[in-house]
Amino acid sequence: MRILVIEDNTDIAANIVDFLEDKGHIVDYAGDGVTGLHLAVVEDFDVIILDLMLPGMDGLELCKKLRTEAHKHTPVLMLTARDSLEQKLAGFEHGADDYLVKPFALRELDARVNALGNRRNNQMQRVLKVADLEFNLDTLEVTRAGQSINMNPTGLKLLQRLMESSPWVVPRQELELRVWGEEMPDSDSLRVHIHSLRAIIDKPFDKPLIHTRHGIGYRIADPDEISQSS
Repeated sequence: MRILVIEDNTDIAANIVDFLEDKGHIVDYAGDGVTGLHLAVVEDFDVIILDLMLPGMDGLELCKKLRTEAHKHTPVLMLTARDSLEQKLAGFEHGADDYLVKPFALRELDARVNALGNRRNNQMQRVLKVADLEFNLDTLEVTRAGQSINMNPTGLKLLQRLMESSPWVVPRQELELRVWGEEMPDSDSLRVHIHSLRAIIDKPFDKPLIHTRHGIGYRIADPDEISQSS
């Protein structure tokens, strides 16, 4: 994982960085709140380890700005020397995901970091993306270029299978099995549903994402990526 450590105590920061790098992580470091916020916004990290008391900008303000102004949802593990319920609640209210009180064992820090990173990866895998097309598997919401698209259950099944395999071609027999199971439809049913899918996914937009491989099947892919790979 790629981890950002924001901690002004150089000894504590060095211990954390060395320990996490020995575990195979890639670690960046900031010694103040302003630099830490800049890195957290412009770079993509799996987890941020954030000290509460920082020069320039404290951890609560940094976390709040990260969530409300930058709209970044990177998991944050907040470090503090204050073991009070009020302090912990304040951290959670400002967007922290977990809390660790100093002094702490580095093994516990590593365990909490791994838990946050795994949670983020699982959440990310629940949203399929191809170009500007997104499919949230939890809410069954489909959007393209930020516009909401209403779809029937059959269309959702087809779209999920195509997006899961993007940019590869999905054979028509596999698509038919995904939608209809063992009760195979007549020969034109899949073609009709793909036509309906194109009408709502592609027709209102500039770039077509659904492509036919005649005699084989279909795929969803960015046409620019297809042309570059061919």
